[in-house]
Amino acid sequence: MSKIYLRKKILNFAVLLAGTALFFSCREKIEFVDTTIRDDLPVQEVYDFVTTYSDSAVLKLRMEAPVMKYYGRMEKPYSEFEKGIDVSFYEETMPDGGPGARITAKYARYYEADRLWEVRDSVVAVNSTGDILETELLYWDEEKELIYTDKFVKITEADQIIMGTGLESDTRMNRWTIKNISGEISLNDE
Repeated sequence: MSKIYLRKKILNFAVLLAGTALFFSCREKIEFVDTTIRDDLPVQEVYDFVTTYSDSAVLKLRMEAPVMKYYGRMEKPYSEFEKGIDVSFYEETMPDGGPGARITAKYARYYEADRLWEVRDSVVAVNSTGDILETELLYWDEEKELIYTDKFVKITEADQIIMGTGLESDTRMNRWTIKNISGEISLNDE
């Protein structure tokens, strides 16, 4: 065997050995990185979040939030709006085509599998007739088309204020029931 042939064999062996080492070292690093991702960390964060929903080219909903975090690795995935949310519901019956109802809160969470919204902390909901609901916790069940809470609520209408504990309503807040009324104040000038 010539020295040149022997050098080529050694060089080929060294390249093969280096390639094998590189392959296995990269593989180990990939596995290490993958195992360090925690399920309780968001897989997506969106800043200045805005989304719209339309049906047949007609705007139905516009949602805005400073931050939306999506926790897709959790056993029950959810989206969290920890800096608040502002949702406007549009109705064709509104004269200017503007929003017919609106909900704002300082915190919201959407449970994907249950199709359930939880909004809390300074929740204000206004329906298409201008009635205002104020509470600290409100749930919106998309499947049942139901809004409800077991907390204190205050509803301000054009002619009265009604307060109580617990509420059930349709999603547009046009047909609502306070479970335990604790007070009513008439706003009529009599």
